[in-house]
Amino acid sequence: MSPELRKILSEARSVVVLTGAGVSAESGIATFRDPDGLWQQFKPQELANIDAFLANPSLVQRWYAERRRVVEEAEPNPAHRALALLDTVVETTIITQNVDGLHHQSGSRNVIELHGNIRRSYCVDCGGKSDNPQLDAQGIAHCRRCSGLIRPDVVWFGEMLPVEAIRMAYEATRTADVFLSIGTGAEVSPAADLPIIAGRHGAYTVEMNIRRSAISDFVDEIVSGPAGTTVPDLVSVVLDSRQTST
Repeated sequence: MSPELRKILSEARSVVVLTGAGVSAESGIATFRDPDGLWQQFKPQELANIDAFLANPSLVQRWYAERRRVVEEAEPNPAHRALALLDTVVETTIITQNVDGLHHQSGSRNVIELHGNIRRSYCVDCGGKSDNPQLDAQGIAHCRRCSGLIRPDVVWFGEMLPVEAIRMAYEATRTADVFLSIGTGAEVSPAADLPIIAGRHGAYTVEMNIRRSAISDFVDEIVSGPAGTTVPDLVSVVLDSRQTST
């Protein structure tokens, strides 16, 4: 971490953090593109779309039930907890591509979920919420109110990201003093555009990842290493500098 980043962090009024699968991987959650066990025969694109769901709701719902089980058994890791701690000393906005809800669970207050949350579900017919869908003998979950099919509240292939989430993400990005891109390959827009937009609006941009990504050449600084180590180290610098200044 450079002296410049240390100084900027000690004075920043707002920090925006974009998180990707690399943050949750250290909580034991495989990336979306790496299914395991009995699901290895399927590609995510074959299951995570509305056509597959309507054609075979049992298959898709059982796949998501397994993914939801993994998420609900996971715990926030040091990176999640450090970001929640950062929020106690400087205005911090988390923009996440993850759907596991671990930022909320760790205590972060301002979390924008670009791709939804797998812990939530809703009926495709009436829109009613169903946070704990139960599969019947055929492996299908139906709405208790209208008997419609229940789907996870996540963004599938071919679907638009939530308009309000995108609006909030852009707004926070344009006013950030520091923008951290953590654990994401930055390959998919609009999330991949956010660090670039932040830099154009005067933010000091930092990539924190175990390997270089599509935005590595466009950020002000790169901090290499796993999020579970680098993020707590960075936050400790912020805490120490602000305690010293007071």
